[in-house]
Amino acid sequence: MATHERFGADVDALRRGEMGVEAFVAAVCDRIDAVDPQLHAFVAERDRRGRLRREVRAATERWPDPADRPPLFGVPVGVKDVIRVDGLETRAGSGVDPRVLAGPEATVVTRLRDAGAVVAGKTVTAEFANFTPGPTRNPHNHAHTPGGSSSGSAAAVAAGLVPVALGTQTVGSVIRPAAFCGVVGFKATHGRLPIDGVIPHSPTFDTLGTFTRDVASAAVVAPTVWTNWRDAGNHRPPVLAVPDGPYLDGLDMVGGAAFTTQRDRLEDAGFEVRDVALLADIAELTSASSIVNRFELAQTHALWFDAHRDGYHERTAAAIEHGRTISRTEYEAALVVSQRSVAALDARTDELGIDLLLAPSAPGPAPLGLETTGDPRMNLPWTVAGRPALSIPAGTTGTGLPLGLQVIGRRDADEALLHWGAAIEVALGGAGADDAAPRPLTRPAPYASDSGWGA
Repeated sequence: MATHERFGADVDALRRGEMGVEAFVAAVCDRIDAVDPQLHAFVAERDRRGRLRREVRAATERWPDPADRPPLFGVPVGVKDVIRVDGLETRAGSGVDPRVLAGPEATVVTRLRDAGAVVAGKTVTAEFANFTPGPTRNPHNHAHTPGGSSSGSAAAVAAGLVPVALGTQTVGSVIRPAAFCGVVGFKATHGRLPIDGVIPHSPTFDTLGTFTRDVASAAVVAPTVWTNWRDAGNHRPPVLAVPDGPYLDGLDMVGGAAFTTQRDRLEDAGFEVRDVALLADIAELTSASSIVNRFELAQTHALWFDAHRDGYHERTAAAIEHGRTISRTEYEAALVVSQRSVAALDARTDELGIDLLLAPSAPGPAPLGLETTGDPRMNLPWTVAGRPALSIPAGTTGTGLPLGLQVIGRRDADEALLHWGAAIEVALGGAGADDAAPRPLTRPAPYASDSGWGA
């Protein structure tokens, strides 16, 4: 078995002691050492191997009896470098002294550790989760962006370095890189995951999420970190809808053709997909959310920016300085506009009984070049609405770049989104299409224009 194929090992084998966790984690380190010098998904660490050995030993001492081990025992996880982890510096992709950015470990990381996971390392982020890219490359073609701002997390899972990684999303920072890298991105309902221990960007929109290889793996991870996870409890076919109107005008030709094909596949599989007039006010919503985003970015950096200005990239600094020019009156008016748009969206989908909305994960495939993380316009309305979203791999371009389908659920219906998302994944020809019961966390890895909104 090739080294990268070991990442297809069943996590149950780790938990039961049938697979040595120290050997498994050593293989993780070997894979990172072999691949990451070209990929740059992980933040450099002086003694990753030694630290992971200590984490594995601590986990084994904490749960010596395989019968008592938690569901993610020994599973290595990448953590976006705006999320604090005890024992690791947080730099947020910036030149700011990490002692300035230090603080208690994020609750979501503690929950993963309590579920038995070990932290493989910090993953590269665009600076402060905004739109200044880090060095990460797309695993499918190193000349293309992996997306952002959760670039390292998406690339690390796509390249088979880790089976799970954490990301954050303020506009499109989980869904878009998941699509560009050909993995599953799962963004929570706003507020379903505790955001403490995460360097904030725009708290009105900031949300946590995960990257995995398939929906089944996301369903294994979610109950360990989501607040009040429940059984989906609903096995009827979902009511699907496509937003008909100016929202879809943002697609490029490749993205538009792919979205048509994705919809056709779902309808061929027996799903009913409706066209529904939505988001006629998308331009107004986009403008308002940009004001909210920039104002809050300036506020969240108020304690650091003036004293540590030299540690910020010019593009991030310009965004903060722009935010400082926005008055509180303008900000509060923009909040009202956003809330009115979201209320109209909710009322319309409730009226029609829509369970899931279908949309492209991005305007098209990953752009050429590393100067941008791509355009988040396809993600913006759903993030502003606080809804959970799932990006599912859904085909490739003629040059082998991945494409994704975005599936958006109702607020606080994350469980139903994953349940139905698994069936959509099968219909699109993904994991489980020829295997009625795919094992979680066992799929082989797929790897053999700035908007002013932030990422």
